[in-house]
Amino acid sequence: MAIQVGERIPEATVYHMTKDGPAPLSTSDIFKGKKVVLFALPGAFTPTCSAKHLPGFVEHADEIKAKGVDTIACLSVNDAFVMDAWAKDQNVGDKVLMLADGSAELTRKMGLELDLTARGFGVRSDRYAMIVEDGVVTLLNREAPGAFEVSSAEAILKAL
Repeated sequence: MAIQVGERIPEATVYHMTKDGPAPLSTSDIFKGKKVVLFALPGAFTPTCSAKHLPGFVEHADEIKAKGVDTIACLSVNDAFVMDAWAKDQNVGDKVLMLADGSAELTRKMGLELDLTARGFGVRSDRYAMIVEDGVVTLLNREAPGAFEVSSAEAILKAL
């Protein structure tokens, strides 16, 4: 069952790239005492994710943060090296925290996985965006299969 509004983000470890290499981050490190916009997508370097989803959050990062958001985070079932290369390719800079959920630990615990094994991709994340306040989900915009409408940066801006 997928996580619902009003529920707490489960404890899990994801990774992000630092100057010293991949480093773990716990979900409590990311969400405790903060207002976070977390968006997730099926994969780095994939068409919709690279052409629309991530670029929208990079473009609107300042507007989103001006509405009281401490962190904008992008989650994908990729490793930290891939997420770092994608961030550089997309000129993310420090606008979006790129989170690698390589083993889909957090994705599975939230019930937001997408099984694309039949298409050669394995288990990935569904496409969604959520607002999390002090670890509690206050908004979850989960896309229908193949859609890109409710999880965009523009949709999150309207919700904020």
